[in-house]
Amino acid sequence: MIALIFIAGAWAGLQNSLAGGGSFVTLPMLIISGMSPLAANITSTVALFPGQVTSGLAGRALVTGAGKLSFRALFGISILGGALGGLLLLNTPSSVFARLVPWLVLFATTVFAWGSLFRKIRSGSAHLGTVGAGIAQFCIAIYGGYFGGGIGILMMAALTMAGLPTRNAGATKNALASVMNASAVLLFITSPQVHWLEAVVLSSGAILGGLMGSWALHRVNEKVLRVAIVCIGVVLTIGLFMKPI
Repeated sequence: MIALIFIAGAWAGLQNSLAGGGSFVTLPMLIISGMSPLAANITSTVALFPGQVTSGLAGRALVTGAGKLSFRALFGISILGGALGGLLLLNTPSSVFARLVPWLVLFATTVFAWGSLFRKIRSGSAHLGTVGAGIAQFCIAIYGGYFGGGIGILMMAALTMAGLPTRNAGATKNALASVMNASAVLLFITSPQVHWLEAVVLSSGAILGGLMGSWALHRVNEKVLRVAIVCIGVVLTIGLFMKPI
């Protein structure tokens, strides 16, 4: 099982580097290993965090604010929202979270499919003002600290609607994802729900997968990978609804 968790981590790291959606692999693998959905979600968040930091640092030259909202303001909003989401998760009974998981996966799959396959991103045309961009980021950060699936797509949508070019939105999204998860991870590391052996194995695989993703970036058909991720999400959603965990 440890070997399978390592492979799942590598796959998730590769996915996150190329298209996102790594949690669609890590969450079911950790549940299959015997964890409760709550423990699996918390362990996955902790394990994938180092890879998110690496991605954020790699694109830091393109990181920027959104209109009149500085990156420092987005940074603070993301930390606060991520912490609130993490606290909410830690105070959610495992049985309640188990009932929520199918709906959360369904939402994340829908968002990923919309953002990856159907939505046309247009850079430079602002629709969200300063207040709107701040509220959107705060809500996304709370969701990110609580569950996290699909946050990249949600942030890409919000940041491009705030007027950021696609390249800058992508880099800023990566940086903010690591920020909002940092506050959640700081809360999670003291939780008994973290399975540290699995977290270390998963994280090691994710780092390797991230390096593989950097090599494969221009060699893999990204649209095919996105379709595969959506298919995984659909199958996982159906399975969770048919057999609640």
